[in-house]
Amino acid sequence: MAPMRVVVLVSGGGTNLQSLLDAGWTGALGAAEIVGVISNKPGVRALERAAAAGVAARVVDHRGFAERAAFDSALKAEVQSLGADLVVLAGFMRVLTETFLAGFEDRVINIHPSLLPAFPGVKAQAQALHYGVKITGCTVHFVDAGLDSGAIISQAAVPVLDDDTEESLQARILAEEHRLLPAAVADLAAGRVRREGRRVHRVL
Repeated sequence: MAPMRVVVLVSGGGTNLQSLLDAGWTGALGAAEIVGVISNKPGVRALERAAAAGVAARVVDHRGFAERAAFDSALKAEVQSLGADLVVLAGFMRVLTETFLAGFEDRVINIHPSLLPAFPGVKAQAQALHYGVKITGCTVHFVDAGLDSGAIISQAAVPVLDDDTEESLQARILAEEHRLLPAAVADLAAGRVRREGRRVHRVL
């Protein structure tokens, strides 16, 4: 059986992308293969990581488009040109619209640094510290047209320590993201995940 073709969308440093690339090298991605990386910003470290791994690296600069829908259309065309079966948002700092998502139902996932539905959007770690929660974490979820509102695939909990700063909490959450995201991609490629409405079931 042909591997699941995965395209990763990025905006920055690409440490979650690196976790996926590393998992591919070790076989931990199972039946998934990273076939392309697309950034909405030129010159970011994630593009260098892709190039170093021999993976197609492209840029669709959102600043070149007057409307979000036009950007999403161009981005979708690039993703489709790579033959993507699954799209992974790994530090991709744009909210995708229905223009992109139509036709990709249950084939776009995101990693977010909180236990959703708590603390959606940006600066989730700062939000956790502000509200004084004792446990936060990270979530892999299907992407819909809302803000971090899609059905949850998997989560990992991280304790919030009394002396935590935003940076120290971010580092511990990120370590869990690097474990959780490749595992979720491998599960999807193996058909071990099935969504029914808001609920996601694991198939043994």
